[in-house]
Amino acid sequence: MQSSLELGQLVPRGGGDPIPLPKANLVIGRRDGCDIVLEYPNVSSHHCQLEMQNGYWHVRDLRSRNGIKVNGERVDAKFLLPGDVLAIAKHHFSIEYQPKADAPPPVDESPFAMSLLEKAGLEERREARRRAPALPPAARRNGAAPGKNFSADEDAAAAWLMDDE
Repeated sequence: MQSSLELGQLVPRGGGDPIPLPKANLVIGRRDGCDIVLEYPNVSSHHCQLEMQNGYWHVRDLRSRNGIKVNGERVDAKFLLPGDVLAIAKHHFSIEYQPKADAPPPVDESPFAMSLLEKAGLEERREARRRAPALPPAARRNGAAPGKNFSADEDAAAAWLMDDE
């Protein structure tokens, strides 16, 4: 098992004790059950997730109210390089660690890969919609052929309304 010094630490930019990163998958938030607890009212109960991926730390917002920023840019998810500044709500930390890979970090997902409705959780991801099973064909009354779904009375009413007689 790796020690927390091998995985790195978050160093508060305004002063304070460094926060060790003890394991490769961490949830940061205000709740006691989080791996890293930040007891500030503007930090969401489950604010963001830090995960070691391919030797680099990756941060992902967990639909927090006040969001995250990396080097001053608001992001939903991003790979972090040593020395990057991570802002959780308005609390800034430098991340210090040694990458575990010789290669550069993987490319971040395009910010345009997800619609605003998907980001807000109001719409399914496009891939999920594509995989959804097709709906059954519309039901037909009385075994009528397609396009002939009206009874004789309905046809007469429609003709009367359109004045076709």
